[in-house]
Order: sequence, then structure tokens, then C-alpha cells
Amino acid sequence: MERKQFLRSLGAGAAFAIVFPCVHGCSKDGNGDVAPEDMRPIPTGIDFTIDLDAQEGEALQNNGGFILKEFVVVAKNLEGQYVAASQICSHQQTEEVRFISNDGGIYYCSTHGARFDQTGKPLNSITSNPLKIFNTELTGNILRVFE
Repeated sequence: MERKQFLRSLGAGAAFAIVFPCVHGCSKDGNGDVAPEDMRPIPTGIDFTIDLDAQEGEALQNNGGFILKEFVVVAKNLEGQYVAASQICSHQQTEEVRFISNDGGIYYCSTHGARFDQTGKPLNSITSNPLKIFNTELTGNILRVFE
């Protein structure tokens, strides 16, 4: 094998080794879509409470903290207000949405990188579908999350 041919074959192999895991990393079926068995329904009929003084509400004591409950991400945003959104992403319905403190506090789905503001509006081109947002109501130390 000539040197030029060897380098060409090495370049293609290296490119394949780098690109293939990245392309395949988002799905099980290989075409960028989430496999049907990994999809979850967007939560409906939500109405629950969280005792902020109990262990389950501990992460909500600090601005930027969040918890997951009944497929809902409940967060205390950077301004100290309680916000809640679907843990199920509106893009391809995986349960990977979390609240992160970047950009003033946003919802982020780690499956494909979808980002949403606190009103559910998409912030990038991953999806045009809004994230479902829930109401919150604080009475004493009890936080209610509901539709």
C-alpha cells in the first residue's frame, strides 16, 4: 500500500470513528429519532403538592434548584419564584428535561439539546413545539403544582 492510500484510508477510518458514535448517540434506531419504547406521554391532569420544609422540597430551598415529581420539573428560578414544566420534552417525548441556571434559568433536554424559556417557548431550532408549563401556587410552606 502506498503512503498516500494509507493516509486516505486512515483519514476515513478516523472520521468514521468520530462521527458514527455522535450520529448514533441520540437514538436506538439510528436515524436520529427516539425509539418508540423510549417515548413518554406529556403529563396531563397534574395537581400535586410539595412540602418545602420536608426532604422532598429540600432542593427547592435555593434559587436554581429543582426536583422531579410525576414527570414534572419543579424549580425555584433565579428570581426566587417557583416554576414548573413537563419533564417530557415536546421534541421527541423523552423524559430528560431539567432546569438549568444558564441564561437566567432555562429548561434543557439532554436528548437532543432542546432549550426552552420559563414560559415553554423554544430557544433553539431543535423544535418549534413549546414545552408544557404548569401553574404553581405557594401557601405557607406548601407548593401546589397544577394545570
